[in-house]
Amino acid sequence: MKLFTYWRSQAAFRVRIAMALKGLAMEKVSLDLLAGDQFAADYHALNPEGVVPTLIDGEGPPLTQSLAILEYLDEKYPDPPLLPKELRARAHARALAQMVAMDAHPFIVPRVRKYLEEELHLDEAARAKWVRHWLDAGSRAIEEVLAHDSRTGRFCVGDQVTVADICLAAHLTSAKMFLGRDPMAHPTAGRIYATCMEIPAFANEHPLKQPDVQAQAKI
Repeated sequence: MKLFTYWRSQAAFRVRIAMALKGLAMEKVSLDLLAGDQFAADYHALNPEGVVPTLIDGEGPPLTQSLAILEYLDEKYPDPPLLPKELRARAHARALAQMVAMDAHPFIVPRVRKYLEEELHLDEAARAKWVRHWLDAGSRAIEEVLAHDSRTGRFCVGDQVTVADICLAAHLTSAKMFLGRDPMAHPTAGRIYATCMEIPAFANEHPLKQPDVQAQAKI
């Protein structure tokens, strides 16, 4: 499988973790989103939205959007599962994942930051305040849910890794890289994050361990 990725992308990080957990070989094609690689004609043909990740699996059409890719991988390669068996627990795992992947992350991606700079003419301090607000809001929200829900265990939902843990790890990694936030400032989420990062699939796919990080390390 071929994965179009970007070292700092939360969304691409999620997919890399899932593929590593499932032992799936991936050919990584690194795009530099800050340089505009995502707007090249050949990539536009694969992903007209101009974002990462894009996954090529066999001869079928490209797969896009990280949460959709996670569910595709889980359905095609079910071992180990990324969702609990019980129906309400599955919904809970999806909800936790979406709290950070859909309610926080979209506000800080490069195209949004670029719009704030070039169209709304916000200076660097204002843009940094924007990023800080959305990352911190997501961290606070998921911490509150995890800290007060009886289903929280070693991981977000019980004692097995789910999509919620994948999204949590990517979110808190971004908060640490962008803002220097200590994941342990959120005790429950931070504990789960630390547990996740002891797993090779999480640790080895960390943004700072990606092959393109040295060439593109421009925060």
